[in-house]
Amino acid sequence: MVTAALTPDTLARISTIGPYFTVATGPRPEAEGFRPMTDLYEDPDTLEECVGAVSGRLGTDQPRVAASTLHLGTASRLWSVSLACAAFTGRIPDLGPGRLWWRLPASGPLDLWLPDPRELEQNPYPALHHTVIVENLTPWADAVRRVSGVSPHTLYGNAASALIGAHRVLLARRPDTPLPVVPLVRALLDRPPLAGTGTYRADPAGPLTFRRRNCCLYYRVPGAGTCGDCVLNTKEKTT
Repeated sequence: MVTAALTPDTLARISTIGPYFTVATGPRPEAEGFRPMTDLYEDPDTLEECVGAVSGRLGTDQPRVAASTLHLGTASRLWSVSLACAAFTGRIPDLGPGRLWWRLPASGPLDLWLPDPRELEQNPYPALHHTVIVENLTPWADAVRRVSGVSPHTLYGNAASALIGAHRVLLARRPDTPLPVVPLVRALLDRPPLAGTGTYRADPAGPLTFRRRNCCLYYRVPGAGTCGDCVLNTKEKTT
């Protein structure tokens, strides 16, 4: 497999795909407030404060709804950055939670900052599984469950839904990536902990379609509906 170096310039180009693909690199950004991901995973007070802020934005008094929404958005950020790196370079950045920093902005998904980008010395699939699932999504799910009581089934459904969403946006906005991402997504969905979170269908001409087996709870936000892949939808077609 042909690979390219994963440099700050590459990450800057990937950041132009959209807000979920954006990651700052180099010296600390001018705006303050960045903290390592370990704080989000290990400090209940930090996570409760973050969930409270999201609750206020959403206009909900249900912490489980806000926590699940925050969890899903963060998973989307991690998958978007890592999948785009795989598609453009064949390499995966080390997103270890002690190296990756976060900040909750006034609106939108978490801001991410990777001060010193470096590549993992593994092929894309094991690298993705290790740095996204093992190092981040597993402790992230544990932390959210402890603080809010959201079911592990819902949280891993969120992780799978975020993976599907990330690859669909990537292929919609950059359809001619040097390296394919669909085989990576299928491999991740076929193995624990994402196996069984939903059903997917392959489309030879495009991204996977997906129907999850549980709900992220977003429909409980005032004025919100269900997501396209929600188990509550009555449509037969997966989205």
